[in-house]
Amino acid sequence: MATASQYTIRDLAKEFDLTTRAIRFYEDMGLLDPKREGPGGRNRIYTARDRTRLKLTLRAKRLGLSLTEAKDLIDMYDSPRDTGPQLRKFLLVLADHKRQIEEQLADLQANLDELKSHEKEAKALLAKLAA
Repeated sequence: MATASQYTIRDLAKEFDLTTRAIRFYEDMGLLDPKREGPGGRNRIYTARDRTRLKLTLRAKRLGLSLTEAKDLIDMYDSPRDTGPQLRKFLLVLADHKRQIEEQLADLQANLDELKSHEKEAKALLAKLAA
């Protein structure tokens, strides 16, 4: 580890169980902005802010948000003057994803019900053949 408030790409990869390639991808997407040190700026030094942004990015992914949505929300927190707009935006994004998941759940339930119906019919036909 670089220091208590600085991290190498390996530190973050290990802590969050990610590949260094994934972290570089998040950097390319503008979610992380490490300082560059060493010959040709090859060594990335991440700050506590970068670590927090990575943590929030991974949380957003678990919620089903796209990286663009995650970046928009996380960027809003960089200007913490008024958290009202940030929270309203977050609630809108969550509501949209909740609706999508509920639709997917309803579709899955319909598929499961149909599967159970076919299973019941097949068992009944098999019982007739055995009789």
